[in-house]
Amino acid sequence: MKIRTPKLIRILFSPLRKLLSPLRKLYNIIWNKVKKSIRAELVLIFGISLLVSTVAGAIVGSYFKNNVKNARIEYTTGSRQILHQGTSIADSITNGKYSINDKDKINRIIEVTKQQRNIKIVICDLDGKVLYKSNNSNESQVDIYNTIKNSMEYNRYINGFYSYDEQYNSGEIISFYPINFTDGRGYVIVSGTPEGQIEYYASGNEFPGVIAILAAFLLTFYFMTNKKMKYLESVSNGLLEISKGNLDYRIHKYGDDELASLAGNINTMAEELKNKIENERRVEKAKSELITNVSHDLRTPLTSIKGYLGLIKDKRYKEEEDLLQYVNIAYNKSEKLEVLINDLFEYTKLSNNQINMYKQSIALNDLLDQLIDELVPICEENNTEITREFINERITVNIDANKTARVFENLLMNAIRYSLKPGKIKVVLNEEENFAVVSVQNNCDTISEEELDKIFDRFYRVEKSRSSDTGGSGLGLAIAKNIVELQGGSIEAKYNDGYISFEVRFKM
Repeated sequence: MKIRTPKLIRILFSPLRKLLSPLRKLYNIIWNKVKKSIRAELVLIFGISLLVSTVAGAIVGSYFKNNVKNARIEYTTGSRQILHQGTSIADSITNGKYSINDKDKINRIIEVTKQQRNIKIVICDLDGKVLYKSNNSNESQVDIYNTIKNSMEYNRYINGFYSYDEQYNSGEIISFYPINFTDGRGYVIVSGTPEGQIEYYASGNEFPGVIAILAAFLLTFYFMTNKKMKYLESVSNGLLEISKGNLDYRIHKYGDDELASLAGNINTMAEELKNKIENERRVEKAKSELITNVSHDLRTPLTSIKGYLGLIKDKRYKEEEDLLQYVNIAYNKSEKLEVLINDLFEYTKLSNNQINMYKQSIALNDLLDQLIDELVPICEENNTEITREFINERITVNIDANKTARVFENLLMNAIRYSLKPGKIKVVLNEEENFAVVSVQNNCDTISEEELDKIFDRFYRVEKSRSSDTGGSGLGLAIAKNIVELQGGSIEAKYNDGYISFEVRFKM
């Protein structure tokens, strides 16, 4: 069941979709480029890893900053309270306009202040003589100079120049403040040990955050590149397998980047190498067959010649007619031997492109008519008949007349020699898409596709029982194929319903 989006929702989100459409296109363009470039992939992975590691470092650093704290005893607040007590006493006496002799009032102020905090309070005149003091103080005379000096140091500490614990481990704070009586001047000196307060502060240790950044970066980079590294290992293993000689092994192509291209190139290399090796094997096999066939076809007539010449040499004949017969046989065998050798030389020259073509404009109609007329006597001897189906127009091509005549002569002689008797041979001349097409057809025994593919191979005969004694040299069709192709043409053999046809095409 397909769930359809309500029309109202589609209408509401339509402007948003239009607004995001350029961003989607930009995303698709960038993503397609990233997928086709390892460098772009690595840059993207590096950026993502850096972002993830930064976020992880910030989270871990914030956690340690907010949740992991150290404790210390802080004396600043207590010290400031002691200093404040001196200021408070001086202000109370000055604002109250007390006389130096208002003992009860001044002692009450001292007693009240003393009860609030464990401090010593001394009030002295300008010469340092103690006028009033708390019950825990024994001084009768105060060194004004040293007191002022120590008070200045305390004020520097209080104002943050250095810590209390570093400078004053004795624990006593002195507050020195001038005081005005109605009938004179003096000083208020308050001293005491400040009360410590436990204070918690962040450790300020950045090491966990740094560790989190490194760990997050390495893990993200590792997992994001893991798939690509495994594919790289797969390509490497595939290349190793191919290098061991397994040319049928193929590396799986994944993606569109340089690694995928490398895998495709390696597969192509393996395929081409396999084809090259197979071709070299076929060439070696063909060379071996060539040597075997040449040796056989040369040995057979040579053996006959040697045998009959031996009979003549040993005078193993009864009458002169026998001698003449032996000579004729040896001569015929030598002629066949000469034909075979000439064909072999010609095929070798054609294969190595060592024959020059003397091209000129030739009418194929006339050339074929002449060849067919010359072969009429041979056709009568072999109980065969050649018919013609030529186009009415003259077909002119630029070819070497002598070499091309050799091609059609070989095809016609092959048809005469191997067609079923009584044989019917048909020569068709036509024009197809600016090509002159000559087809030589004859009835024959059934030919398989495999035999048809090899029919232009040198020394190949469809009927294995045939040899140079009953057939040609075995090079006729191979020579014909080379001559046609050297002139830019093509030749192919086809078999259909008891008839074999050789089609030759030349550009008009």
